[in-house]
Amino acid sequence: MAQALRVRPTEPKDAPFEELGTTRNVSRDGVYFVTPRKDYYEGMRVFVTLPYHSPLNPLNHEHLGQVSRVDRLENGQMGVAIQLLSSIDKKP
Repeated sequence: MAQALRVRPTEPKDAPFEELGTTRNVSRDGVYFVTPRKDYYEGMRVFVTLPYHSPLNPLNHEHLGQVSRVDRLENGQMGVAIQLLSSIDKKP
């Protein structure tokens, strides 16, 4: 099932970016999506908002994740698998 997501790096050593995309595959413990970005690498820690609706939407759900696989696809894009490590939503 395709879901909207937002991905941001957690580490200051990584170039800052915010990517909005759509998942190709979702499970309880991870996501897989396709991107033109070449910034992802195995072991990279990221913040993943899934599902992502819009900035400040209370239905957004944020996780800490780690890139577990990066596939170079034939069309010049990258397939990225992210393992979701924990939920980091702020509760009132």
